[in-house]
Amino acid sequence: MIKDFILPDIGEGIVECELVEWLIKEGDRIEEDQPVADVMTDKALVQIPAPHAGLVTKLYYKQGDTAKVHSPLFAVDLDEEGDSVASVPVSPAMDPAAVAAVQSQTAAAATQASTAAATIDFILPDIGEGIIECEVVEWMVAVGDRLEEDQPVVDVMTDKALVQIPAPRAGVVTKLYFAQGEVAKVHGPLFALLPDDAAVATAPVTSVSTPSVTPAAPAAPAAAVAASINSAADSVKGKALASPAVRRIAREFDIDIRQVPGSGKNGRIFKEDILRFQQSAEQAAGSVDATTATLATVAPATAASAEIRVEKIRGIKAAMARQMTLSSSTIPHFTYGDEVDVTALLALRTQLKIKAEQQGIRLTLMPFIMKAMALAIQKFPILNSQVNADCTEIHYQPHCNIGMAVDSKLGLMVPNIKKVETLSILQIAQEVTRLAEAARAGRVSPADLQGGTISISNIGALGGTYASPVVNPPEVAIVALGKTQTLPRFNASGDVVARSLMNISWSGDHRIIDGGTIARFSLLWQSYLEDPSLMLLDLS
Repeated sequence: MIKDFILPDIGEGIVECELVEWLIKEGDRIEEDQPVADVMTDKALVQIPAPHAGLVTKLYYKQGDTAKVHSPLFAVDLDEEGDSVASVPVSPAMDPAAVAAVQSQTAAAATQASTAAATIDFILPDIGEGIIECEVVEWMVAVGDRLEEDQPVVDVMTDKALVQIPAPRAGVVTKLYFAQGEVAKVHGPLFALLPDDAAVATAPVTSVSTPSVTPAAPAAPAAAVAASINSAADSVKGKALASPAVRRIAREFDIDIRQVPGSGKNGRIFKEDILRFQQSAEQAAGSVDATTATLATVAPATAASAEIRVEKIRGIKAAMARQMTLSSSTIPHFTYGDEVDVTALLALRTQLKIKAEQQGIRLTLMPFIMKAMALAIQKFPILNSQVNADCTEIHYQPHCNIGMAVDSKLGLMVPNIKKVETLSILQIAQEVTRLAEAARAGRVSPADLQGGTISISNIGALGGTYASPVVNPPEVAIVALGKTQTLPRFNASGDVVARSLMNISWSGDHRIIDGGTIARFSLLWQSYLEDPSLMLLDLS
């Protein structure tokens, strides 16, 4: 069976390495733990050993190439280890019951080996730029379930969004590699599947000849039957599948690793299997070694009534922590505030709201605010720019992709509406509704979260009046909208009138935006909101 060797984690935070030298070539036969390649990370030179014995069929990289962690490094045709089931020798002393037990176990092992050979691993693909791991949120299937092609299998959480993984083909789930809450690696196996189109035939089992037993012969005792069955199973199983580290643990406990039942794929033995085997052996002997006791599972102590609850920072919260730390540590912020009279805008929305609802569109102030911003940016493109890492270049973006901060159940998300300058008010309203609903459900696509050029935070929706927003890198500006309030103001005649006012708070990257620029830009944007008819003059 040909199997790809997946380059494992070779250091914290390392996602790639340079292939310095191959110590083998295609066609070579390799032994388990034999050095295969030298690779260079940004920290050290690492030698990669062979996990299995077999024949090298393919090297995926040339010397000097860059290899990716969790991607295939080379392919090997594994030496057959129990793939074919040989005849099981039967002792003349075994009674018919023991013979039947041996034959039944041998047939089961053959069927299991045939099924395992047809089982395929679903490799977690790239689910977003720069994402190397994700948290398993919820399995929608269980081991033994039958799947249809494209059926949802699992929800996983990246640091950007909740992503639903579909089944690549129809079949039966044979293994889930991660429990809910565990972290899965991109390019690593997520679950195992026995495809419907896999031809899994029962492996042929050489018939076991039953010797004649004289009536006077006594039946074999139960211990003898068990020993015969174990001996037969050992001859079928052959060499154990285990990593060098697991083999070392077995040697430390003086355990014959071939006797340990493996819980992994194709009977692979893990550290937990060794510990369970050792614990069972000691309990059977009536003694428990102190060293083993420390490795065994210990029941957690009773928690105190006022215990501190610890929760790992993952997913969207982790992304926000990194992004806001980057923003605060690299961008010198300054804030500009003002109030906008949206009385006329609210009246216009009231007029158009019924027309929009007839088309199934919910019309809020946000589409008008975004359209006015896109128009003002045409005259102040610096607000729609980005700077390079060392702030030596300004990159003016060709389109206005306006992000809107959404308080979702997963944390703060900022999806953005693409090319707002080309959209109508109704088209923007449709996109606002779509992205808000997707964000609150935690199912925003990665494409909707990428490519933003400027952002809006509507704290007024939660009742806030003022805020000092933090710029969302690599953008250079963000505005916070306060709640709309009816307040008294003087008109041109000196009379007190009721006006609908909304406070705004801008934060800008002071490396490239000065106070005068953002004030002039904001005043133009405000003029469109206070007199919406002015937008007609600048619409293309």
